[in-house]
Amino acid sequence: MEAKKNPQLDIYRKSTLFFNIGLFLSISLVYGIFQIEFKGDEGIMDLGTVSTEKNEILDIPLTLQPPPPPPKIQLAEIVEVANEEVIIENLPIIDMEMQENAEIEEVAYQEIELDAPEEEKAEEIFSVVEVQAEPVGGVKAFYAYVAERLAGNYPPTAERMNIQGVVYIQFVVEKDGSITDVKAMKGIGGGCDELAIKVVEESPKWIPGKQRGRPVRSYKMVPIRFILKMRD
Repeated sequence: MEAKKNPQLDIYRKSTLFFNIGLFLSISLVYGIFQIEFKGDEGIMDLGTVSTEKNEILDIPLTLQPPPPPPKIQLAEIVEVANEEVIIENLPIIDMEMQENAEIEEVAYQEIELDAPEEEKAEEIFSVVEVQAEPVGGVKAFYAYVAERLAGNYPPTAERMNIQGVVYIQFVVEKDGSITDVKAMKGIGGGCDELAIKVVEESPKWIPGKQRGRPVRSYKMVPIRFILKMRD
Protein backbone atom coordinates (compact mmCIF):
# COMPACT_ATOMS: atom_id res chain seq x y z
CA MET A 1 0.00 0.00 0.00
CA GLU A 2 1.60 3.33 -1.09
CA ALA A 3 1.93 6.06 1.54
CA LYS A 4 0.40 9.44 0.65
CA LYS A 5 2.20 12.80 1.31
CA ASN A 6 0.58 15.71 3.07
CA PRO A 7 0.46 18.67 0.59
CA GLN A 8 1.06 21.21 3.37
CA LEU A 9 4.28 19.50 4.41
CA ASP A 10 5.77 19.38 0.86
CA ILE A 11 8.76 21.73 0.82
CA TYR A 12 8.99 21.82 -2.97
CA ARG A 13 5.52 22.97 -3.52
CA LYS A 14 6.40 26.79 -3.77
CA SER A 15 10.03 26.55 -4.85
CA THR A 16 9.29 27.84 -8.36
CA LEU A 17 7.65 30.99 -6.98
CA PHE A 18 10.55 31.80 -4.72
CA PHE A 19 13.07 31.27 -7.54
CA ASN A 20 11.25 33.72 -9.81
CA ILE A 21 11.03 36.34 -7.05
CA GLY A 22 14.78 36.07 -6.33
CA LEU A 23 15.63 36.30 -10.01
CA PHE A 24 13.54 39.43 -10.38
CA LEU A 25 15.16 41.13 -7.41
CA SER A 26 18.66 40.35 -8.69
CA ILE A 27 17.94 41.73 -12.12
CA SER A 28 16.37 44.87 -10.62
CA LEU A 29 19.37 45.43 -8.37
CA VAL A 30 21.84 45.14 -11.23
CA TYR A 31 19.80 47.46 -13.41
CA GLY A 32 19.54 50.03 -10.64
CA ILE A 33 23.28 50.05 -10.10
CA PHE A 34 23.93 50.88 -13.75
CA GLN A 35 21.41 53.72 -13.60
CA ILE A 36 23.23 55.52 -10.74
CA GLU A 37 25.34 58.55 -11.92
CA PHE A 38 28.63 58.73 -10.16
CA LYS A 39 29.51 62.25 -8.98
CA GLY A 40 32.71 63.66 -7.48
CA ASP A 41 34.88 63.28 -10.58
CA GLU A 42 35.35 67.00 -10.58
CA GLY A 43 38.06 66.80 -7.85
CA ILE A 44 40.04 64.11 -9.68
CA MET A 45 42.94 65.45 -11.71
CA ASP A 46 43.40 64.00 -15.14
CA LEU A 47 47.03 62.91 -15.00
CA GLY A 48 47.04 62.33 -18.72
CA THR A 49 46.51 66.02 -19.44
CA VAL A 50 49.02 67.63 -17.14
CA SER A 51 49.68 71.12 -18.36
CA THR A 52 53.16 71.54 -19.72
CA GLU A 53 52.83 75.31 -19.87
CA LYS A 54 56.02 76.99 -18.64
CA ASN A 55 56.41 80.42 -17.27
CA GLU A 56 57.73 82.62 -19.96
CA ILE A 57 61.29 83.88 -19.14
CA LEU A 58 61.92 87.32 -20.45
CA ASP A 59 65.25 87.65 -22.18
CA ILE A 60 66.49 90.92 -20.66
CA PRO A 61 69.63 92.13 -22.42
CA LEU A 62 72.56 92.92 -20.16
CA THR A 63 73.40 96.58 -20.07
CA LEU A 64 77.03 97.28 -19.28
CA GLN A 65 77.32 100.48 -17.32
CA PRO A 66 80.62 102.31 -17.57
CA PRO A 67 82.63 102.20 -14.33
CA PRO A 68 82.65 105.40 -12.33
CA PRO A 69 85.59 107.65 -13.13
CA PRO A 70 88.47 107.27 -10.67
CA PRO A 71 88.75 110.03 -8.11
CA LYS A 72 91.01 112.83 -9.13
CA ILE A 73 94.30 112.71 -7.29
CA GLN A 74 95.67 116.12 -6.66
CA LEU A 75 99.39 115.95 -7.12
CA ALA A 76 101.55 118.16 -5.05
CA GLU A 77 103.14 120.85 -7.10
CA ILE A 78 106.80 120.14 -7.63
CA VAL A 79 108.90 123.22 -7.49
CA GLU A 80 112.20 122.93 -9.21
CA VAL A 81 114.98 124.25 -7.08
CA ALA A 82 118.28 124.97 -8.66
CA ASN A 83 121.18 123.07 -7.17
CA GLU A 84 123.18 125.40 -5.08
CA GLU A 85 126.86 124.91 -5.42
CA VAL A 86 129.04 125.43 -2.41
CA ILE A 87 131.23 128.39 -3.16
CA ILE A 88 134.73 127.75 -1.97
CA GLU A 89 136.80 130.81 -1.34
CA ASN A 90 140.06 130.97 -3.20
CA LEU A 91 142.13 129.87 -0.24
CA PRO A 92 145.10 127.52 -0.49
CA ILE A 93 144.57 124.01 0.85
CA ILE A 94 147.40 122.48 2.78
CA ASP A 95 147.84 118.81 3.50
CA MET A 96 148.04 118.19 7.19
CA GLU A 97 149.77 114.96 7.95
CA MET A 98 149.19 114.11 11.57
CA GLN A 99 152.65 113.53 12.91
CA GLU A 100 153.63 113.51 16.54
CA ASN A 101 156.93 115.31 15.92
CA ALA A 102 155.76 117.84 13.34
CA GLU A 103 157.66 121.10 13.44
CA ILE A 104 155.30 124.06 13.56
CA GLU A 105 156.55 127.44 12.46
CA GLU A 106 155.88 130.03 15.08
CA VAL A 107 153.84 132.92 13.82
CA ALA A 108 153.63 136.15 15.74
CA TYR A 109 150.12 137.57 15.85
CA GLN A 110 149.82 141.31 15.74
CA GLU A 111 146.97 143.04 17.49
CA ILE A 112 145.09 145.35 15.17
CA GLU A 113 143.15 148.27 16.52
CA LEU A 114 139.98 148.92 14.60
CA ASP A 115 138.11 152.16 14.56
CA ALA A 116 134.71 151.82 16.13
CA PRO A 117 132.28 151.73 13.21
CA GLU A 118 128.94 153.43 13.27
CA GLU A 119 125.99 151.28 14.22
CA GLU A 120 124.45 149.50 11.28
CA LYS A 121 120.70 149.57 11.16
CA ALA A 122 120.48 146.08 9.69
CA GLU A 123 122.77 143.27 10.81
CA GLU A 124 122.99 141.82 7.32
CA ILE A 125 125.48 139.05 6.62
CA PHE A 126 127.14 139.54 3.25
CA SER A 127 128.22 136.68 1.01
CA VAL A 128 130.17 139.00 -1.28
CA VAL A 129 131.86 142.16 -0.04
CA GLU A 130 134.16 144.72 -1.56
CA VAL A 131 137.02 143.78 0.78
CA GLN A 132 137.12 140.13 1.83
CA ALA A 133 137.69 139.14 5.45
CA GLU A 134 141.06 137.47 6.07
CA PRO A 135 142.99 135.91 8.94
CA VAL A 136 145.31 138.08 10.99
CA GLY A 137 148.77 137.39 9.61
CA GLY A 138 147.38 136.01 6.36
CA VAL A 139 146.20 132.63 5.14
CA LYS A 140 149.54 130.99 5.88
CA ALA A 141 149.34 131.99 9.53
CA PHE A 142 145.79 130.61 9.81
CA TYR A 143 146.72 127.22 8.38
CA ALA A 144 149.80 127.07 10.56
CA TYR A 145 147.47 127.45 13.55
CA VAL A 146 145.18 124.72 12.19
CA ALA A 147 148.10 122.35 11.60
CA GLU A 148 149.34 122.93 15.14
CA ARG A 149 145.93 122.15 16.61
CA LEU A 150 145.44 119.01 14.55
CA ALA A 151 148.95 117.60 14.86
CA GLY A 152 148.77 114.29 16.72
CA ASN A 153 145.01 114.66 17.27
CA TYR A 154 143.65 112.60 14.38
CA PRO A 155 140.17 111.38 15.45
CA PRO A 156 140.41 107.75 16.68
CA THR A 157 137.25 106.67 14.85
CA ALA A 158 138.46 108.13 11.56
CA GLU A 159 141.87 106.53 12.05
CA ARG A 160 140.33 103.14 12.81
CA MET A 161 138.03 103.36 9.78
CA ASN A 162 140.74 104.83 7.53
CA ILE A 163 138.71 108.00 6.88
CA GLN A 164 140.45 110.94 5.26
CA GLY A 165 139.47 113.83 3.03
CA VAL A 166 138.47 117.50 3.10
CA VAL A 167 136.01 119.13 5.50
CA TYR A 168 134.53 122.43 4.31
CA ILE A 169 133.83 124.79 7.22
CA GLN A 170 131.60 127.84 6.86
CA PHE A 171 131.48 130.60 9.47
CA VAL A 172 130.66 134.27 9.95
CA VAL A 173 133.33 136.90 10.52
CA GLU A 174 131.72 139.52 12.72
CA LYS A 175 132.39 143.22 12.44
CA ASP A 176 134.84 142.97 15.34
CA GLY A 177 136.70 140.05 13.69
CA SER A 178 135.33 137.31 15.97
CA ILE A 179 134.25 133.96 14.52
CA THR A 180 130.62 132.81 14.96
CA ASP A 181 128.07 130.39 13.50
CA VAL A 182 130.65 127.75 12.58
CA LYS A 183 129.28 124.70 10.75
CA ALA A 184 130.50 121.91 8.48
CA MET A 185 128.95 122.35 5.04
CA LYS A 186 130.52 119.17 3.69
CA GLY A 187 132.08 116.62 6.00
CA ILE A 188 133.68 113.19 5.99
CA GLY A 189 132.54 111.85 9.37
CA GLY A 190 134.48 109.79 11.84
CA GLY A 191 134.88 112.78 14.17
CA CYS A 192 136.76 114.90 11.62
CA ASP A 193 133.85 117.34 11.16
CA GLU A 194 133.54 118.04 14.88
CA LEU A 195 137.28 118.53 15.29
CA ALA A 196 137.47 120.94 12.36
CA ILE A 197 134.56 122.98 13.76
CA LYS A 198 136.21 123.22 17.18
CA VAL A 199 139.54 124.34 15.71
CA VAL A 200 137.89 127.12 13.68
CA GLU A 201 135.72 128.26 16.60
CA GLU A 202 138.83 128.71 18.75
CA SER A 203 140.90 130.40 16.05
CA PRO A 204 142.25 133.97 16.54
CA LYS A 205 140.18 136.90 15.31
CA TRP A 206 140.09 137.76 11.64
CA ILE A 207 140.19 141.10 9.88
CA PRO A 208 136.51 141.74 9.02
CA GLY A 209 135.32 142.33 5.51
CA LYS A 210 134.35 145.81 4.40
CA GLN A 211 131.50 147.19 2.37
CA ARG A 212 131.65 150.87 1.34
CA GLY A 213 134.59 151.30 3.66
CA ARG A 214 132.80 149.98 6.76
CA PRO A 215 133.33 146.65 8.55
CA VAL A 216 130.42 144.29 7.97
CA ARG A 217 129.46 140.76 8.86
CA SER A 218 130.39 138.34 6.09
CA TYR A 219 130.43 134.63 5.34
CA LYS A 220 133.68 132.75 4.88
CA MET A 221 134.46 129.14 4.05
CA VAL A 222 137.75 127.31 4.48
CA PRO A 223 138.72 123.74 3.53
CA ILE A 224 140.57 121.62 6.08
CA ARG A 225 142.19 118.48 4.74
CA PHE A 226 142.67 115.36 6.85
CA ILE A 227 145.35 112.96 5.59
CA LEU A 228 145.96 109.75 7.48
CA LYS A 229 149.64 108.83 7.46
CA MET A 230 150.29 105.09 7.45
CA ARG A 231 152.38 104.01 10.39
CA ASP A 232 155.55 102.03 9.79
